Parts: sequence; structure tokens; C-alpha cells
Amino acid sequence: MSIERYLRLIAGFFVMASVAMGYWVHPGWFLFTAFVGLNLFQSAFTKWCPMITFLRKLGVQSSETR
Repeated sequence: MSIERYLRLIAGFFVMASVAMGYWVHPGWFLFTAFVGLNLFQSAFTKWCPMITFLRKLGVQSSETR
């Protein structure tokens, strides 16, 4: 799987998990949902995402280098 697909998978999981936690555990978890959304928004403009940096260090390949 490419780094781009991993990123979408992880972001989607974080959003769904934090919404569930915000609903069933504590509303403060919705702040994590907002953080993930803000991070995706800023990465669209800066072309830098902390999760991609982390995934590259783990050795996940980009679809462009395959």
C-alpha cells in the first residue's frame, strides 16, 4: 500500500474514532477531530504533513517512487 493510502486510512480512522469518543466518552474528543481536520487543511497548502514524515521514517513508499 502506498503512503498516500496509509495517510487516508489513518486520518479517516482518527476522525471516526475521535467522533465516537466525543459522543460516548467526553465531548473534549471533538477537539482531536478538529485537530486532524486542521492538519489536513494546512497540509493542502504547505505540502507538509507530520504523518507522512512519520510513515516515511517507517519505510513506507510513495506511489511516485514505485
